[in-house]
Amino acid sequence: MDTKNSGFNSKLIHAGSFEEETGSAVTPIYQTSTFKFKNADQGARRFAGEEDGYIYTRLGNPNMDELENALAELENGYKAVVTSSGMAAVNNVYLAFLSAGDHMVGHNSLYGPSRSIMEKMYPRFGVESTFVNCENIENIEKAIQPNTKLLYLETPANPTIGIIDIKAASEIAHKHNILVCVDNTFCSPYLQKPLDLGADIVLHSMTKFINGHADIVGGAVIAKTKDLYDQLSYVMKNVGFNMDPHQAWLTRRGLKTLAIRIDRAQENAKKIAVFLENHPKIEWVLYPGLKSHPQHDLVNKQMNGPGSMMSFEVKGGLEAGKKVMDNVKLALLAVSLGGIETLIQHPASMTHSKLSKEEKEEAGITDGLVRLSVGIEDAEDIIADLDHALSKA
Repeated sequence: MDTKNSGFNSKLIHAGSFEEETGSAVTPIYQTSTFKFKNADQGARRFAGEEDGYIYTRLGNPNMDELENALAELENGYKAVVTSSGMAAVNNVYLAFLSAGDHMVGHNSLYGPSRSIMEKMYPRFGVESTFVNCENIENIEKAIQPNTKLLYLETPANPTIGIIDIKAASEIAHKHNILVCVDNTFCSPYLQKPLDLGADIVLHSMTKFINGHADIVGGAVIAKTKDLYDQLSYVMKNVGFNMDPHQAWLTRRGLKTLAIRIDRAQENAKKIAVFLENHPKIEWVLYPGLKSHPQHDLVNKQMNGPGSMMSFEVKGGLEAGKKVMDNVKLALLAVSLGGIETLIQHPASMTHSKLSKEEKEEAGITDGLVRLSVGIEDAEDIIADLDHALSKA
């Protein structure tokens, strides 16, 4: 079905779908490692790239294709690759666009492993990196070196909920012939489209909002052009970052309800952020939907909604924050985000524990910072749960 001119919700349901020979209303799971050829000549043509068709699931599979095509359409990109995890997607980007002698500039408040592997693993292969606060656009220009090849951003940032001006950052990078990759996990294409704002590559941990049900691990990278896609696809296929068919099928199913899930979670988050901001035991709240957020105007300019992610600090620091997390009943004390359930966690000791004390401080990750991923439960129940937990702090 051609959905190019359809609305976003129609695309969520139908984009990427294809005529399935049995007439099944839902695409079946093609749980196979390999595909048979009609004859030797057909096999030869497919390996030579002279005929479209499937060969081996690491190289492509109908479930992967359906999901890839849907994501590319939703992000207004050329095409996507889907990977076995969000970190596989990150490494897919690094391996596709960075070589020995190259340099990358990244935002200092990224998802912990996205930064730590670049600083700890990639120097072995001759790749250098500099991490700065990219919310201040001038810092990007100052960090660029003659060998800089990639600008890697995440906005809203994890876990500080800082916002980066994608358009301004992309203009600076492109002036120096540098590619721009934006991790769009916190927003999804429903709330933000980095490619439309100037980025070249957009990345997702599909474990989060894209799938939305905390039952798969997966990643995706969407390219703006065929050339960029070809480089990403080559790495995915030959390094073996691919998703398996069942993962892809579950993710495509979850994607269909993306907008209604985000709408509900976002509605809840707005109420919870106001509750927390007015609570006597809360030091501060960072939520893009609050006027107190330092980049609230940029949020309104760049995003189609504030989302459902927030950070806050409990008065009393780490010990008080631990008390809150140990006393929630409805919210789950767990890492990850973007699911239908509310999750609470402590970045300094969990997702960002591999960063040094100095790196955490530089990135604004304090010991008392608590990250909250708001789910789709009744807002009143989430507020009551947090209020009870805060009474123990």
